[in-house]
Amino acid sequence: MSGRPRTAIGTFGAINVINKGPKRHTAHTRFRDIDGRLREVEATSTSRNAAIALLKERLKARTGYGAGGLLHLSSPFGDLAELWLADLEMRDIVENTKNNYRDDLRLHVGPFFEHYTLGEITTGRVEAFLKAQQTISYSRAKHTRTLLNQLFGFALRHDVLTRNPVEGTSPLPKPKNAPQALTWPQITAIRAAAAAWRTGPDVKGPRPDGRVRDAVEVLLGTGMRPGEVLALRPADVLDRQMQSAGSPRRRMVVHVCGTVVTEKGKGTYRQDHPKTDASDRWLPVPEFAATVIRDRLATMRPEQAEWTLFHNRNGRPMTLHNFRRTFREFLDLAGLAGSGISPRWYRRTGATVLARGLGVDVASTHLGHTSAAITEGHYIEPDTLVDHTSAAVLQKTLRPGSTATDLLTRPTSPAEEAVLDEIDDDPGDGVGTAAITGEVA
Repeated sequence: MSGRPRTAIGTFGAINVINKGPKRHTAHTRFRDIDGRLREVEATSTSRNAAIALLKERLKARTGYGAGGLLHLSSPFGDLAELWLADLEMRDIVENTKNNYRDDLRLHVGPFFEHYTLGEITTGRVEAFLKAQQTISYSRAKHTRTLLNQLFGFALRHDVLTRNPVEGTSPLPKPKNAPQALTWPQITAIRAAAAAWRTGPDVKGPRPDGRVRDAVEVLLGTGMRPGEVLALRPADVLDRQMQSAGSPRRRMVVHVCGTVVTEKGKGTYRQDHPKTDASDRWLPVPEFAATVIRDRLATMRPEQAEWTLFHNRNGRPMTLHNFRRTFREFLDLAGLAGSGISPRWYRRTGATVLARGLGVDVASTHLGHTSAAITEGHYIEPDTLVDHTSAAVLQKTLRPGSTATDLLTRPTSPAEEAVLDEIDDDPGDGVGTAAITGEVA
């Protein structure tokens, strides 16, 4: 049955004007509200044109004006970005992750799409953008693609688009020389450089106390994020004597329950929760890293139980900036400057060893990529509930002087690549977007 087309949500019908006397004109129309109902809207003024203009202003201010919501196909990309940023503020994710998204939007995505309306952003235009990002770096292309998926997913949920224009774009080809894990010679060289750093007779100023050297060793032994290692406190360490095969043996587990972050206006502080719920976990510690932690604990007083193990001279958490700066000096001393190695490689190395030695599921759980975290109910005796097999594999492969390093030399499988890609996609280790994408040394 044909008839007059239904008024679209967020639009209005014909405007009629009634003359109610000298200098009194009323314009009225029917507006289809966001709930689908037609409602009469009117405005009165001193002339016909003034009444129509006032009515249109009232219609524009009405909730749902435009194609059914706050956004429509003719909306500029900037409107979508503004609404998405407001939604981002309410999401339960760490502030540094939000800052990374904001930086990507401000520096890379926004400048390219700012002159397009939402209806003009096609798969082809997104493809062109991603290819341009790919020429700069694979990492930047991945991060901007992730951001675009979030933006257009937001637009889909608001009924602006019927499909996500990122879908159908070409897969991002991963560079064949993309770094995976540290080699054993690289691990050995960095260890030697860390031990020798600023120890010569010509070194001026205070001698290093080994904080960064020790933090790097714990990073290697646990596969934690750098911010998680720097957030460890004595209160987070459980070190117990256990009976093993009739002989006493010490076993250490650490509770990953915080991370070190730096925020504008707040400075650097220990955040009392890690990146995600799955990241809150107990981890077994291999003996070579446990020895380092015990040595750090021996230098701290009981009243410092809430201090971080790797605090600075003022008792504050070490900043990720200072940690990375000193680590780069280790690389220079080891002859590895320009290699692209960063603290993130230690997390990749732990993931590689565990994935090849015990399987990708164990590696993912150990890294905090799944929800298989030990619950608070296990807190009383975590040493009996944490599986120490992963620590044994890390100890065998990565301890100083190890000769069983074959797990580092095998070809990477597709399943391992997925675990490593999740590490590369993780913006929650306190590293800003610029550092991740290679803009800042």
